[in-house]
Amino acid sequence: MAKTIGIMLTEGIEAGVVEDNALVGATTHFPENRSETNALVEKPHEDLVELLCDRILDIAQGHSDITAVGLGLPGLVRQGVVEEAPNLPQLKGAKIQQAVSFALHERGFDTNVKTINDADAMAAGLAAQFGKLDRMIRVWTLGRGIGYGRYPFIDGVWEGGHMVVTLDDKERYCGCGGRGHLEGIMGHRAMRMRFLDLEPEEVFEMAKKGDERCLQFKKLWHKALAAATASSIHMTGPGKFYLTGTNTRYIDLPMLENYVHQMVTMSPLQSFSIEVVKDSTGTAVRGAGIVAGM
Repeated sequence: MAKTIGIMLTEGIEAGVVEDNALVGATTHFPENRSETNALVEKPHEDLVELLCDRILDIAQGHSDITAVGLGLPGLVRQGVVEEAPNLPQLKGAKIQQAVSFALHERGFDTNVKTINDADAMAAGLAAQFGKLDRMIRVWTLGRGIGYGRYPFIDGVWEGGHMVVTLDDKERYCGCGGRGHLEGIMGHRAMRMRFLDLEPEEVFEMAKKGDERCLQFKKLWHKALAAATASSIHMTGPGKFYLTGTNTRYIDLPMLENYVHQMVTMSPLQSFSIEVVKDSTGTAVRGAGIVAGM
């Protein structure tokens, strides 16, 4: 099997070697202190390209048979171009695949570079982890934003976090400025904007204690994800949905499944299942490496 490098650019840069659809050894992370979640936000995209190349070359040492690099990125990524990146706005419009390939060539490392949305990379990694590379799976990543990943991949925009789940004119908390978006309800940033007096973890803790305002929001939060999931089922059919990311800690799975069942009533579409899985950047690195080898 081909040996590839998977690399993820999110709040930091995580990279590793992938062979036979599995990680070879441990991944590396930049910055070393994982609590530094804003280390990349203010860096110009040229500096990010150099950082990516540094990580790739560091990982490649001792592996002379690397055949490709898979690069996972947040935002709308198509044909090697970052068309939109709300969480890393300096990447908007960047021809990232071409830039990384050229920079690596300048350093004497010629290899094929493929780009992919970070949630799609997570989907590929989970498909490998659970032995589902021969079937369709979908993934919701719940964190600072909301990602939607699908494996196997098909052409499309797939910005599921910006799916419209409410017509309420007041729902304008999404970072893109759009009204009624899933991310505007579920995203970490959006929750902090909505509850200026409470952190998201406090909101869900108070909901457990019966606080009416927080309990109503917990229901809205789950209904929003149910609506987006139901829309996906109605468009592309039933199947397996995985939930991952730091904010899966707030998931009440029975509540979510109940709402989805209320929204999906056609019997041929009811053979779906939802599973919460542990958040792991290494899984997405694995997925990015798998995509690179395709």
